[in-house]
Amino acid sequence: MSVEITAKFDKSYLERFSKAKQEPDWMRSFRLDALAKAVEIEMPQPDKTNITRWDFSTFAHQSSKSVAQLSEVESLPDTIKDFVDVKNQQQNLLILRDQTKSYQVLSDELKNQGVIFTDIFTALTEHGDLVKKYYMTDAVSVDEHKLTALHAALMNGGAFIYIPKNVVLEDPLQVIFWQEDADLALFNHVIIVAEENSQLTYVENYLSSHNETHTVANVITEVFAHDNAKISFGSVDHFAHGTTAYINRRGIAYRDAKIEWALGQMNDGNTVSENVTHLLGDHSVCYAKAVSVGRGDQIQNFTAKIVNHGKHSDGIILQHGVMKDEATAIFHGIGKIEHGGTKANAEQESRVLMLSKGARGDANPILLIDEDDVTAGHAASVGRVDPVQLYYLMSRGISKQEAERLIIHGFLAPVVQEIPITAVREQLTDVIERKVY
Repeated sequence: MSVEITAKFDKSYLERFSKAKQEPDWMRSFRLDALAKAVEIEMPQPDKTNITRWDFSTFAHQSSKSVAQLSEVESLPDTIKDFVDVKNQQQNLLILRDQTKSYQVLSDELKNQGVIFTDIFTALTEHGDLVKKYYMTDAVSVDEHKLTALHAALMNGGAFIYIPKNVVLEDPLQVIFWQEDADLALFNHVIIVAEENSQLTYVENYLSSHNETHTVANVITEVFAHDNAKISFGSVDHFAHGTTAYINRRGIAYRDAKIEWALGQMNDGNTVSENVTHLLGDHSVCYAKAVSVGRGDQIQNFTAKIVNHGKHSDGIILQHGVMKDEATAIFHGIGKIEHGGTKANAEQESRVLMLSKGARGDANPILLIDEDDVTAGHAASVGRVDPVQLYYLMSRGISKQEAERLIIHGFLAPVVQEIPITAVREQLTDVIERKVY
């Protein structure tokens, strides 16, 4: 795979691409070093899923279409507009259409406070040293495996968010990554930095609609919560059936910091998703919540992992999935308490609900404890709709289909309700409705 890709997007291609994007010299060198590593290292090997036959090679790296700038969100198509509060023209919103910034609003108040909220290429041009400090240094390494190396070499879009010390955002920041060009791959990189005592809520949406044309999404997100910072991260991933997706979200929380993940994993194509958070500081906290709905013949492999390094750190994992048709989903919940993480807590729950005979689910709870004075626990289940719940609802005059619908929405509600933007939360509910029925 890498031979085919690196032959097409070789050193000279990357040099031209980097120059056209006006990237700093360090970024150009970073790409070239990653390209060399991509040839040498192996593909990732997610447990219980063989991805060696998945197509990560068929894609276009740049769009052949010109992207028009949007003057207002009302001009968006309904499928995209549904995720936006169209009545609020002052909302903090960034839209990347085929990896090109087409719309951006950030309030003057936040600009004056030093908040940075922009696409990754603008950040590289205007805040290069700051990007360099966080870009694939501590959270994700280039040489973890072939897909991280290819990402580093071919990154073609993303966002950079920086919240200065003591700045608390009352309103959320939202980014929409809109894949309109069916051939275009998203090698997307997002960096979020919250300095000491700062707070923000961030929501991102990955949206595409093509089903037959094949392409690739290789997404890496790096989240840094410094001392006493709080980051609330919500997402709805909704790549079409034609997109093979690798999604890697990492978080680092320092002393008294908190990272909350609320992930709606609604892709229709084959997907490998990793969500890993390191609680480095004492009293740091991570709540990792995720829901997914699988249908058709897709294969999904989800890993949620929290590593407790700090004393009195608290890591909670909640994963719920619904599978129908011939879909397969594997959920890995990993809680790890490192030596020295005294009084740490690691808890997890992974549950899969199967709606069809051909659907497959696998929930794997794992606890790795290297410290004595800790608390830890796990729960896992794979099954069908509870007949007792179904009978109870039907005995109240509710039809079987409506009763199943209510049970499914209740099953997924603990995560759906955590999405912080009302329009996105409602649209996620609609996506679930369309996928299940």
